[in-house]
Amino acid sequence: MRNNTTKPALGQTGWSRSGWSRAGILAAALLVGSLTSSSAQDKLPEGVTKGASVEGITEYNLKNGLKVLLFPDPSKPTITVNITYLVGSRHEGLGETGMAHLLEHMVFKGSTKHTNIPQELTSHGARPNGTTWLDRTNYFETFAASDENLKWALDLEADRMVNSFIKKEDLASEFSVVRNEFEMRENSPQNVLNERVVSSAYLWHNYGKSTIGNRSDLEKVPIENLQAFYKKYYQPDNAVLVVAGKIDEAKTLALVNDYFSPIPKPARVLQPTYSIEPVQDGERDVVLRRVGDTKVVSALYHIMPSSHPDYPVMDVLIDLLTDEPSGRLYKSLIETKKASQEYGYSFMTKDPGYAYFAVEMLKDKSIDDAKAALLGTLDSVAIKTPTKDEVERSKAKLLKDVELSFKDVERLGRTLSEYIATGDWRLGFLYRDALEKVTPADVQRVAKYYFKPSNRTVGMFIPEQNPDRVDVPEPPNVEAMVKNYKGRAAIASGEAFDPSPANIDGRTRRIEQPNTIELALLPKTTRGNEVNARLTLRYGDVNSLKNKSAISVFTASMLDKGTTTRSRQQIKDEFDKLKAQVNIFGGGNQVNAIIKTNKENLPAVIRIVSDMLKHPAFDANEFEKLKQEQLAQIEAQRSEPQALAFTAFQRQMNPYPKDDVRYTSTPDEDVADVKALKLDELKQFHKDFYGAQNATLAVVGDFDEANVRKAVMDELGTWKAKKPFSRLVSPYNDIKPTPQSIEAPDKANAFMVAGVNLPLRDDDPDYPALVLGNYMLGGGFLNSRLAVRIRQKEGISYGVGSQLQANPFDKTGMFMTYAIYNPENAERLEKAFREEMDKVVKEGFTADEIKAARSGLLQSRMVGRAQDPSLSATLNNYLYLNRTMGWDADFEKKLESLTPEQVNAAMKKHIDPSKISIIKAGDFAKAAKKAAEKQPASSVSGGKN
Repeated sequence: MRNNTTKPALGQTGWSRSGWSRAGILAAALLVGSLTSSSAQDKLPEGVTKGASVEGITEYNLKNGLKVLLFPDPSKPTITVNITYLVGSRHEGLGETGMAHLLEHMVFKGSTKHTNIPQELTSHGARPNGTTWLDRTNYFETFAASDENLKWALDLEADRMVNSFIKKEDLASEFSVVRNEFEMRENSPQNVLNERVVSSAYLWHNYGKSTIGNRSDLEKVPIENLQAFYKKYYQPDNAVLVVAGKIDEAKTLALVNDYFSPIPKPARVLQPTYSIEPVQDGERDVVLRRVGDTKVVSALYHIMPSSHPDYPVMDVLIDLLTDEPSGRLYKSLIETKKASQEYGYSFMTKDPGYAYFAVEMLKDKSIDDAKAALLGTLDSVAIKTPTKDEVERSKAKLLKDVELSFKDVERLGRTLSEYIATGDWRLGFLYRDALEKVTPADVQRVAKYYFKPSNRTVGMFIPEQNPDRVDVPEPPNVEAMVKNYKGRAAIASGEAFDPSPANIDGRTRRIEQPNTIELALLPKTTRGNEVNARLTLRYGDVNSLKNKSAISVFTASMLDKGTTTRSRQQIKDEFDKLKAQVNIFGGGNQVNAIIKTNKENLPAVIRIVSDMLKHPAFDANEFEKLKQEQLAQIEAQRSEPQALAFTAFQRQMNPYPKDDVRYTSTPDEDVADVKALKLDELKQFHKDFYGAQNATLAVVGDFDEANVRKAVMDELGTWKAKKPFSRLVSPYNDIKPTPQSIEAPDKANAFMVAGVNLPLRDDDPDYPALVLGNYMLGGGFLNSRLAVRIRQKEGISYGVGSQLQANPFDKTGMFMTYAIYNPENAERLEKAFREEMDKVVKEGFTADEIKAARSGLLQSRMVGRAQDPSLSATLNNYLYLNRTMGWDADFEKKLESLTPEQVNAAMKKHIDPSKISIIKAGDFAKAAKKAAEKQPASSVSGGKN
């Protein structure tokens, strides 16, 4: 799958769909360390030389050319190993498009010493991924800190650097998985439009080609070519290894040397790419026509490479144009209701890159009006000088993201990969320094230079007698830029926290009083004094919430649109100044607030969040804009296979009456509900249901308990809702298995979801066995039964897995599976799925499978508790459930004691394949037509379809 950078889904191609935000990619590379082992500096292993050291990150070089970056940080009990190869789609030749990405998939297929990499990643409880982008490919894994795990990870990366199998039989199955990923992008008109615009903007440079590649290249690539590509670029002199986390620097450096130095430096010499995109000499036009539900108009400009000193200025320019609600595009398009959504971004690139802007609108809106407003606003920046407030607001937002990213050590390696690919890892620090110095004059100068019609790709070709062209600068001398750069003092480190259930319970103070908000407070010293909090308000009951589903969602969505004392912009500006990330969302019978900030600012942030919850302005203009945004989102999902399948699945498995707040509505019903909404209904809902007598709040990190308690109790302690709260009882529905096949015309990808309801609570004696059984069946990293059969062996589906749910109160749960696939493979997918389900029930799991899975699952749970945002969510929920972390300790003891007989008996007892409902959505009519066209030729030749 693709790692999305921002809307639309364009970013890195990889094994996971977890996205990196644009600011996160730029900012998280500034992760800095605090402790460097002196012994690593005193005596280096033979052949190892020390390079630059900036803000806690130290560079070393092995004799074979491998560059190593070490970053010790004891505040989390985890280690991240990341290796970046300086090869991406930019390095592909004619007929080789998609080869770098295809190779990324193949490297997970095994190497000489590590023949089953997905199984190893799962058994070590790792959080792994691999991604491919324009200038680089990287692989990483985050795991529990231990000498054994570190040695395993280093041995894995060293072995698959030069000893990966890259076998023809593996290519035969994996090629269709990659093609499946290619088809996923084809489902989105927004993504396809982006590819067409980018390819039109670049006539010669490889940035104009999608990293996912060309369909024919993917289908026809000879295994010999792929092997040669691997041997050429996967070498120590073309790689940068990053090891970050709870490590001893001297010991780690010695281990790196032991595992990697035996790999010889290759004799071949890599020639740098030399294609330079010629200056664009006029506007270019792209028109895309295909099935879709919303209109889109976009504009692309060629810009400088990201190592250029003006790149931070471009970031500020893009932000002040696209920010919501202060951005100029937002005001000219969204506030005027010409469009429902706008966005813009640029990618980090070694060579000159591009800035891309787009707006989306409903079918009944004028695309000409939106286009005129988009281009007019972009043109105006060079004329209307940005104000100091605009520039400082954007800088505050970007610098906030930089500072917050300092504290996320696990992302160090994979975000540094972006800067490594553009020339040097230290460029991230130079970016931060330059960003602080950006002025309004800089922004106007850059806009005037780059944002010209002749440098733009949008819609029409207009000849000009005297074209005004842009000569985009080449990358500067990065070596000179970073030479002798020392950086700043390293940020203060946090404590080495033990994430065991017993330690968490011992450190957590719970304050539970009737008829008021309940608190769980876990103080700990964190990197940069970071603190995470989770607040939940619970309200209403099954009767009082009848026919109020849309009202409840819109009420929650209006909370961040301004209060009676603060405008929407003022709230956003205050959070930026307080270095806070706040997300408020809700619907049904609860509303949640997720908070990330630092020790000093937490009380002030709590007070602003309380103001948002208690005193929303319910502005009429914001309400109308929200309705337009929601209508656009509903229309955009009408023809998407995944949305169609999940909606049908929820309606079948959870058949609540239409007036129930949990009812799953159809798109037509959603549209009708949104259009019928009245602002007074939201105001009354807030007045009746919002209050804190049934609220819970968990705080984890660095904070002053007295100040936090005072802020919370002053703001929320006596705030009461008019209507009482009573939890929504979940009935068990014994649903007759009813298959559904939904047509999604002109969609290259299909989606399947299947499942069965279970009479199950999470305190059921069989629950631990079912959790472990599901982990082996559809969990883990590509090592589950379903993944091995459907993806690894047969290459039918790119994404496949399963989930197990159990209610803590009511005896109702669900087993669910899903798969993304080509519609032509529908029968193969269902056959393989049913066979694997039958095999689990009839034959069960082996003792070795259970032993490996148990180890991986337990380690994964420990790694999860080490994440403060996740831990605050757990503690917050446990206040409501009246649980402590002792529940987790007891659950994990049960996992440890499980026998193969218990696991297999539980799966056989609860999972009946004959009761599973299968719902799929896709363009099956087109698939059937293709199959019919192939049939005569196949019949004559005697071959197989």
